[in-house]
Amino acid sequence: MLDLIIKPQNRKGQQTLKKVESRLKERGVPYEVHFTEGKGDARRIASSLTEEGRCDLVVIGGDGTLNDVLTGMKDPSKCRLGLIPSGTGNDFSVSAGIPAGEAALPLILDGEARPTDYIDFSDGRRSLNIAGMGMDVDILLRCEKMKGFHDKSKYFFSLLASLVKYDGVTLHIEADGEQFEEKLLIAAVCNGKQLGGGIPLCPAADISDGLMDLVAVTCPKRSKLLSALIKLMQGKVLTLPFTRHIRCERATILPKSPAVAQYDGELYQTAAMEATLRKGGLLLYRK
Repeated sequence: MLDLIIKPQNRKGQQTLKKVESRLKERGVPYEVHFTEGKGDARRIASSLTEEGRCDLVVIGGDGTLNDVLTGMKDPSKCRLGLIPSGTGNDFSVSAGIPAGEAALPLILDGEARPTDYIDFSDGRRSLNIAGMGMDVDILLRCEKMKGFHDKSKYFFSLLASLVKYDGVTLHIEADGEQFEEKLLIAAVCNGKQLGGGIPLCPAADISDGLMDLVAVTCPKRSKLLSALIKLMQGKVLTLPFTRHIRCERATILPKSPAVAQYDGELYQTAAMEATLRKGGLLLYRK
């Protein structure tokens, strides 16, 4: 039995769902569709299903729904998770080699779920892709306020606004014995390679190497912001002199007071992001 989890307001997902259901019926695969009712509801659904021992879950959607489902699982190591990318950015699917839409279904029906790393946080959240604080949060907060724009347009214009107005945030960072405190443009722990619909924040990240990548970018001078953005879009942010890149198993991102953080694009307030990598802790249908 496959339990499919989808946001009803996801138009792309609804179109994909029809095709997926047709394929499942053709193959005689039993399934049930669960529609979320609001932010965080996918977490509740995943928690309830896995509590009952129903541990073959499939997300039809993007990184946010995937994050909620992973966070809701009672024990990810006992679950098999499928992803049919139908969101806006679908960033994690790139790192996992999962094709968009119903083309991902053969991985689930004919493939084997493979051990995959994920990040556990002390505040109860989890992450498959990238979580952090700083300008990425500022961009997402600006996106929430924008009306009448396509989602990818929202992110682009919010990014430009943040580059002009964002001053950075002072964070205390610890990673496998190394620690420092600085005013940063962004600090993130990465399991996946990209965020924001294709921005390669950490091209070196690998979802099955047993390590996460901490990326901390110190606030550069305004005169260097444009060149830094170009480097970021080219996937070369790790080469910048004001970027720290630490491969680790544990890391902490600590603000001076509770602040908003993003976990795979989902915004939540937290007092500290205390991250631990769970090596191969999830069985995921992927390449």
